[in-house]
Amino acid sequence: MVAFEVPEIDYTRYTNRQLAAVPLAVLAVALLIIAGWYVATGVPVNPGLEFTGGAEIRVAVDAPGDQAAREQIQAAFDPAPETIRGVPSDNTYILTFQTEEVGVSTLEEQARAAGFEVQSSYTVSPSFGSRTQLLALGGVAFAFLGMSALVFLMFRTFVPSIAVVISAFSDIVIPVALMNVLGIELTLGTVAALLMIIGYSVDSDILLNNHILRRSGEFYESTHRAMRTGVTMTLTSLAAMAVMTVVATLFGIQLLAAIGTVLVFGLTTDLMNTYMLNLSLLRWYKYEGVAN
Repeated sequence: MVAFEVPEIDYTRYTNRQLAAVPLAVLAVALLIIAGWYVATGVPVNPGLEFTGGAEIRVAVDAPGDQAAREQIQAAFDPAPETIRGVPSDNTYILTFQTEEVGVSTLEEQARAAGFEVQSSYTVSPSFGSRTQLLALGGVAFAFLGMSALVFLMFRTFVPSIAVVISAFSDIVIPVALMNVLGIELTLGTVAALLMIIGYSVDSDILLNNHILRRSGEFYESTHRAMRTGVTMTLTSLAAMAVMTVVATLFGIQLLAAIGTVLVFGLTTDLMNTYMLNLSLLRWYKYEGVAN
Protein backbone atom coordinates (compact mmCIF):
# COMPACT_ATOMS: atom_id res chain seq x y z
CA MET A 1 0.00 0.00 0.00
CA VAL A 2 1.37 3.40 -1.05
CA ALA A 3 1.61 5.93 1.79
CA PHE A 4 1.09 9.60 1.01
CA GLU A 5 2.82 12.16 3.21
CA VAL A 6 1.80 15.82 2.93
CA PRO A 7 5.02 17.90 2.85
CA GLU A 8 5.44 20.61 5.46
CA ILE A 9 5.65 23.90 3.58
CA ASP A 10 7.81 26.69 4.98
CA TYR A 11 5.24 29.48 4.82
CA THR A 12 7.60 31.88 6.59
CA ARG A 13 9.45 32.30 3.28
CA TYR A 14 6.43 34.07 1.76
CA THR A 15 4.64 37.25 2.73
CA ASN A 16 0.86 37.42 2.89
CA ARG A 17 0.82 39.46 -0.30
CA GLN A 18 2.89 36.86 -2.12
CA LEU A 19 0.59 34.05 -1.00
CA ALA A 20 -2.58 35.90 -1.97
CA ALA A 21 -1.22 37.29 -5.26
CA VAL A 22 -1.44 34.07 -7.30
CA PRO A 23 -5.03 33.02 -6.42
CA LEU A 24 -6.26 36.61 -6.75
CA ALA A 25 -4.58 36.98 -10.15
CA VAL A 26 -6.15 33.71 -11.35
CA LEU A 27 -9.54 34.88 -10.05
CA ALA A 28 -9.16 38.21 -11.88
CA VAL A 29 -8.37 36.41 -15.16
CA ALA A 30 -11.39 34.13 -14.67
CA LEU A 31 -13.67 37.11 -14.07
CA LEU A 32 -12.34 38.78 -17.22
CA ILE A 33 -13.04 35.63 -19.26
CA ILE A 34 -16.60 35.42 -17.93
CA ALA A 35 -17.18 39.14 -18.51
CA GLY A 36 -15.82 38.91 -22.04
CA TRP A 37 -17.97 35.87 -22.73
CA TYR A 38 -21.03 37.76 -21.48
CA VAL A 39 -20.28 40.74 -23.73
CA ALA A 40 -19.74 38.46 -26.75
CA THR A 41 -22.63 36.05 -26.27
CA GLY A 42 -25.06 37.63 -23.80
CA VAL A 43 -24.56 34.85 -21.25
CA PRO A 44 -21.70 34.27 -18.76
CA VAL A 45 -21.46 30.61 -19.78
CA ASN A 46 -23.04 28.72 -22.67
CA PRO A 47 -26.23 26.95 -21.52
CA GLY A 48 -26.87 23.37 -22.57
CA LEU A 49 -29.90 21.81 -24.18
CA GLU A 50 -31.75 21.40 -20.87
CA PHE A 51 -31.73 25.19 -20.42
CA THR A 52 -32.20 26.46 -23.99
CA GLY A 53 -34.61 23.90 -25.40
CA GLY A 54 -34.12 21.86 -28.56
CA ALA A 55 -33.57 18.27 -29.60
CA GLU A 56 -30.79 15.71 -29.23
CA ILE A 57 -30.43 12.47 -31.14
CA ARG A 58 -27.76 9.79 -31.06
CA VAL A 59 -27.04 8.06 -34.35
CA ALA A 60 -24.73 5.32 -35.59
CA VAL A 61 -22.97 6.23 -38.84
CA ASP A 62 -21.30 3.71 -41.13
CA ALA A 63 -18.48 5.79 -42.61
CA PRO A 64 -14.77 5.16 -43.38
CA GLY A 65 -13.60 7.88 -41.01
CA ASP A 66 -14.61 10.62 -38.63
CA GLN A 67 -14.40 13.41 -41.19
CA ALA A 68 -16.49 11.45 -43.69
CA ALA A 69 -19.09 10.72 -41.00
CA ARG A 70 -19.36 14.38 -40.05
CA GLU A 71 -19.78 15.39 -43.69
CA GLN A 72 -22.57 12.81 -44.09
CA ILE A 73 -24.28 14.14 -40.95
CA GLN A 74 -24.07 17.76 -42.12
CA ALA A 75 -25.60 16.83 -45.48
CA ALA A 76 -28.36 14.66 -43.99
CA PHE A 77 -30.15 17.20 -41.81
CA ASP A 78 -32.08 20.37 -42.48
CA PRO A 79 -31.48 22.42 -40.38
CA ALA A 80 -27.88 21.32 -39.77
CA PRO A 81 -26.93 20.20 -36.23
CA GLU A 82 -25.75 22.85 -33.80
CA THR A 83 -23.14 20.46 -32.39
CA ILE A 84 -21.76 17.06 -33.40
CA ARG A 85 -19.96 15.03 -30.71
CA GLY A 86 -18.31 11.76 -31.60
CA VAL A 87 -18.12 8.86 -29.15
CA PRO A 88 -14.56 7.45 -29.18
CA SER A 89 -15.58 3.91 -28.20
CA ASP A 90 -17.81 3.29 -31.26
CA ASN A 91 -19.04 4.88 -34.47
CA THR A 92 -21.89 6.86 -32.93
CA TYR A 93 -22.45 10.61 -32.83
CA ILE A 94 -24.54 12.82 -30.56
CA LEU A 95 -26.26 15.65 -32.42
CA THR A 96 -28.02 18.65 -30.90
CA PHE A 97 -30.50 20.94 -32.63
CA GLN A 98 -31.52 24.18 -30.98
CA THR A 99 -34.45 25.01 -33.23
CA GLU A 100 -38.24 25.04 -33.11
CA GLU A 101 -38.63 24.68 -36.88
CA VAL A 102 -38.70 20.88 -36.89
CA GLY A 103 -39.61 18.24 -34.33
CA VAL A 104 -37.54 15.30 -33.16
CA SER A 105 -39.65 12.91 -35.25
CA THR A 106 -38.69 14.81 -38.42
CA LEU A 107 -35.03 14.66 -37.44
CA GLU A 108 -35.31 10.90 -36.89
CA GLU A 109 -36.86 10.50 -40.35
CA GLN A 110 -34.00 12.50 -41.90
CA ALA A 111 -31.47 10.32 -40.08
CA ARG A 112 -33.05 7.07 -41.27
CA ALA A 113 -33.36 8.42 -44.80
CA ALA A 114 -29.60 8.99 -44.77
CA GLY A 115 -28.97 5.41 -43.63
CA PHE A 116 -28.17 6.24 -40.00
CA GLU A 117 -29.32 4.10 -37.11
CA VAL A 118 -31.16 6.22 -34.51
CA GLN A 119 -30.20 4.93 -31.07
CA SER A 120 -31.93 7.52 -28.87
CA SER A 121 -33.56 10.93 -28.98
CA TYR A 122 -35.26 13.48 -26.76
CA THR A 123 -36.52 17.03 -26.90
CA VAL A 124 -36.87 19.93 -24.45
CA SER A 125 -39.23 22.88 -24.97
CA PRO A 126 -37.68 26.36 -24.69
CA SER A 127 -40.14 27.43 -21.98
CA PHE A 128 -39.40 24.36 -19.87
CA GLY A 129 -35.66 24.87 -20.38
CA SER A 130 -35.92 28.49 -19.26
CA ARG A 131 -37.73 27.49 -16.05
CA THR A 132 -35.20 24.73 -15.40
CA GLN A 133 -32.32 27.17 -15.84
CA LEU A 134 -33.89 29.63 -13.41
CA LEU A 135 -34.39 26.92 -10.79
CA ALA A 136 -30.88 25.49 -11.23
CA LEU A 137 -29.10 28.85 -10.99
CA GLY A 138 -31.35 29.86 -8.12
CA GLY A 139 -30.28 26.69 -6.33
CA VAL A 140 -26.60 27.56 -6.75
CA ALA A 141 -27.18 31.11 -5.49
CA PHE A 142 -29.22 29.86 -2.52
CA ALA A 143 -26.55 27.29 -1.63
CA PHE A 144 -23.81 29.92 -1.77
CA LEU A 145 -25.75 32.44 0.33
CA GLY A 146 -26.71 29.76 2.82
CA MET A 147 -23.10 28.65 3.07
CA SER A 148 -21.99 32.25 3.64
CA ALA A 149 -24.54 32.80 6.41
CA LEU A 150 -23.56 29.54 8.12
CA VAL A 151 -19.86 30.46 8.03
CA PHE A 152 -20.49 33.87 9.60
CA LEU A 153 -22.62 32.25 12.31
CA MET A 154 -19.86 29.73 13.03
CA PHE A 155 -16.91 32.11 13.35
CA ARG A 156 -18.66 35.39 14.24
CA THR A 157 -15.64 37.39 13.08
CA PHE A 158 -15.28 39.11 9.72
CA VAL A 159 -11.83 38.12 8.41
CA PRO A 160 -11.97 34.31 8.97
CA SER A 161 -15.54 34.24 7.63
CA ILE A 162 -14.86 36.34 4.54
CA ALA A 163 -11.77 34.21 3.82
CA VAL A 164 -14.00 31.13 3.48
CA VAL A 165 -16.55 33.00 1.35
CA ILE A 166 -13.94 34.45 -1.01
CA SER A 167 -12.30 31.05 -1.43
CA ALA A 168 -15.64 29.39 -2.19
CA PHE A 169 -16.53 32.15 -4.66
CA SER A 170 -13.21 31.71 -6.46
CA ASP A 171 -13.64 27.92 -6.45
CA ILE A 172 -16.84 28.40 -8.48
CA VAL A 173 -15.78 31.25 -10.76
CA ILE A 174 -12.54 29.69 -12.03
CA PRO A 175 -14.15 26.39 -13.18
CA VAL A 176 -16.93 28.38 -14.89
CA ALA A 177 -14.33 30.39 -16.80
CA LEU A 178 -12.54 27.18 -17.80
CA MET A 179 -15.87 25.75 -18.97
CA ASN A 180 -16.05 28.64 -21.45
CA VAL A 181 -12.48 28.08 -22.61
CA LEU A 182 -12.99 24.33 -23.12
CA GLY A 183 -16.51 24.56 -24.54
CA ILE A 184 -18.26 22.77 -21.67
CA GLU A 185 -21.91 23.81 -21.48
CA LEU A 186 -23.86 24.64 -18.35
CA THR A 187 -26.22 21.72 -17.80
CA LEU A 188 -27.98 20.13 -14.86
CA GLY A 189 -24.92 17.92 -14.48
CA THR A 190 -22.41 20.76 -14.37
CA VAL A 191 -24.68 22.72 -12.01
CA ALA A 192 -24.59 19.69 -9.69
CA ALA A 193 -20.78 19.73 -9.98
CA LEU A 194 -20.69 23.41 -8.97
CA LEU A 195 -22.85 22.63 -5.95
CA MET A 196 -20.44 19.85 -5.00
CA ILE A 197 -17.53 22.28 -5.32
CA ILE A 198 -19.20 24.59 -2.80
CA GLY A 199 -19.36 21.67 -0.39
CA TYR A 200 -15.73 20.66 -0.95
CA SER A 201 -14.57 24.27 -0.59
CA VAL A 202 -16.40 24.92 2.66
CA ASP A 203 -15.20 21.62 4.10
CA SER A 204 -11.50 22.29 3.47
CA ASP A 205 -11.67 25.97 4.48
CA ILE A 206 -13.55 25.35 7.72
CA LEU A 207 -11.12 22.54 8.55
CA LEU A 208 -8.19 24.98 8.19
CA ASN A 209 -9.94 27.75 10.12
CA ASN A 210 -10.89 25.44 12.99
CA HIS A 211 -7.36 24.09 13.39
CA ILE A 212 -5.82 27.57 13.42
CA LEU A 213 -8.42 29.51 15.41
CA ARG A 214 -9.96 26.99 17.78
CA ARG A 215 -7.39 24.30 18.50
CA SER A 216 -4.22 24.51 20.54
CA GLY A 217 -0.84 24.75 18.91
CA GLU A 218 1.35 27.25 17.13
CA PHE A 219 0.07 28.73 13.83
CA TYR A 220 2.26 26.74 11.43
CA GLU A 221 1.88 23.54 13.44
CA SER A 222 -1.90 23.91 13.25
CA THR A 223 -1.66 24.67 9.54
CA HIS A 224 0.31 21.51 8.80
CA ARG A 225 -2.03 19.44 10.94
CA ALA A 226 -5.01 20.73 8.93
CA MET A 227 -3.16 20.13 5.66
CA ARG A 228 -2.44 16.50 6.51
CA THR A 229 -6.17 15.88 6.58
CA GLY A 230 -7.42 18.41 4.06
CA VAL A 231 -4.87 17.87 1.30
CA THR A 232 -5.17 14.09 1.56
CA MET A 233 -8.97 14.25 1.25
CA THR A 234 -8.85 16.68 -1.67
CA LEU A 235 -6.17 14.77 -3.60
CA THR A 236 -8.08 11.51 -3.12
CA SER A 237 -11.24 13.09 -4.51
CA LEU A 238 -9.23 14.73 -7.29
CA ALA A 239 -7.73 11.40 -8.36
CA ALA A 240 -11.15 9.73 -8.35
CA MET A 241 -12.67 12.52 -10.46
CA ALA A 242 -9.75 12.43 -12.91
CA VAL A 243 -10.19 8.68 -13.44
CA MET A 244 -13.95 9.11 -13.88
CA THR A 245 -13.37 11.86 -16.45
CA VAL A 246 -10.96 9.77 -18.51
CA VAL A 247 -13.16 6.66 -18.46
CA ALA A 248 -16.33 8.64 -19.25
CA THR A 249 -14.59 10.38 -22.14
CA LEU A 250 -13.36 7.08 -23.60
CA PHE A 251 -16.85 5.57 -23.45
CA GLY A 252 -18.60 8.69 -24.67
CA ILE A 253 -20.56 9.40 -21.49
CA GLN A 254 -20.61 13.15 -22.00
CA LEU A 255 -22.50 14.03 -18.81
CA LEU A 256 -20.05 12.25 -16.49
CA ALA A 257 -17.09 13.58 -18.46
CA ALA A 258 -18.33 17.16 -18.04
CA ILE A 259 -19.07 16.69 -14.33
CA GLY A 260 -15.67 15.11 -13.74
CA THR A 261 -13.83 17.86 -15.63
CA VAL A 262 -15.56 20.64 -13.68
CA LEU A 263 -14.83 18.86 -10.39
CA VAL A 264 -11.16 18.41 -11.29
CA PHE A 265 -10.91 22.13 -11.99
CA GLY A 266 -12.78 22.99 -8.81
CA LEU A 267 -10.77 20.72 -6.53
CA THR A 268 -7.47 21.95 -7.97
CA THR A 269 -8.63 25.53 -7.47
CA ASP A 270 -9.69 24.70 -3.92
CA LEU A 271 -6.17 23.54 -3.04
CA MET A 272 -4.75 26.83 -4.26
CA ASN A 273 -7.35 29.03 -2.58
CA THR A 274 -7.41 27.20 0.75
CA TYR A 275 -3.67 26.96 1.35
CA MET A 276 -2.65 30.26 -0.24
CA LEU A 277 -5.49 32.79 -0.19
CA ASN A 278 -7.39 31.64 2.90
CA LEU A 279 -4.19 30.95 4.83
CA SER A 280 -2.73 34.38 4.02
CA LEU A 281 -5.88 36.07 5.37
CA LEU A 282 -5.82 33.94 8.51
CA ARG A 283 -2.15 34.71 9.13
CA TRP A 284 -2.77 38.42 8.70
CA TYR A 285 -5.71 38.14 11.10
CA LYS A 286 -3.66 36.29 13.71
CA TYR A 287 -0.50 38.41 13.61
CA GLU A 288 -1.41 41.79 12.19
CA GLY A 289 -5.19 42.18 12.24
CA VAL A 290 -7.87 42.67 14.85
CA ALA A 291 -7.01 39.37 16.57
CA ASN A 292 -4.30 41.34 18.32
